[in-house]
Amino acid sequence: MSWYAIGASVTGTSHISTNRVCEDSCWFQTDTLPNGPFLAVFVADGAGSASHGEIGAELAMQAAAEKVAEKTAKGEFGIADELAVECVLAIRMRLESYAAEHSLVMRDLACTFLGVVSLPQASLAMQIGDGGIVLNAGKGLELAIVPMSGEYANMTSFVTDENAVKALQTREYIGQLTEVAVFSDGLQRIALQLATNTPHVPFFSPFFDALRRATPEDEDALHQALNNFLNSERVNSRTDDDKTLVVATFNE
Repeated sequence: MSWYAIGASVTGTSHISTNRVCEDSCWFQTDTLPNGPFLAVFVADGAGSASHGEIGAELAMQAAAEKVAEKTAKGEFGIADELAVECVLAIRMRLESYAAEHSLVMRDLACTFLGVVSLPQASLAMQIGDGGIVLNAGKGLELAIVPMSGEYANMTSFVTDENAVKALQTREYIGQLTEVAVFSDGLQRIALQLATNTPHVPFFSPFFDALRRATPEDEDALHQALNNFLNSERVNSRTDDDKTLVVATFNE
C-alpha cells in the first residue's frame, strides 16, 4: 500500500507573451512512516501584482517542505490544525527574512498557499487564497475548501497578508484518503463547477485512472503527459494563466 503522485507547473500563455516567468510552484512527497503511508502536497501561486511573486511561491514551497521534513524526521506526528499554522508561520518567517535581505516588503512576495498532508488515520487540507483541493475521503470526489475570493475579480488572500493565520482555512478528514488533487487558480474554471463549488469529475478521472494503473517505470512518461496536457490547446483555450496540478492516488 502506497501513494503514487505526479505534478507540474507550467507557464501560462499570457506570461509567455509578456516574457514573464511561471509564478506557480509545487512540491509533493510520498513516503512510508511508522504510522503508515504518507503523502504531502503543497501548491503556491505568486500574485500577478507582486513584483517577486514567483520567488515568494518558491520560498513558500521550500519552507513548507522543510517543516514537513522536520515532522517526519520524528517518525510520528499528529494531523491537526496546528500543523497548518506551523506551515504558514514557517513560510512567513522565510519570506520576511528574504524581504529584509533584499530590501523588499512582504507584499512583493505575495502568494497563495494550499495543500494536503495525509496519513491513514487522518488527513488535513489547508488553504489561503484561491486554487483548489479536490479529494476522495470515501464518498466520491469533493472540494475540501471553497477557494477564497475578494470583493473584486481576481482578488484573493495571500500567505503574506498580516491576517494570514486568521484567514487560513483547514479541514480534517478521518480515515484513509484514496485520491488527491491540488491545483492553482489557473485551472479553477476547468477543474471545478464554479456555480456549485464541486469538482468537475471528468477532468480528474483520467489522471486518477492512469495513476492507479501506473508502475514505477511509467513515472517519466506520466510527468511528460501531464506537462503536455497543461500546455495543450484544450487547456490554453480556456485559461491564459500559469497552471499547476498535483494528483495522487492511494494504491493498495
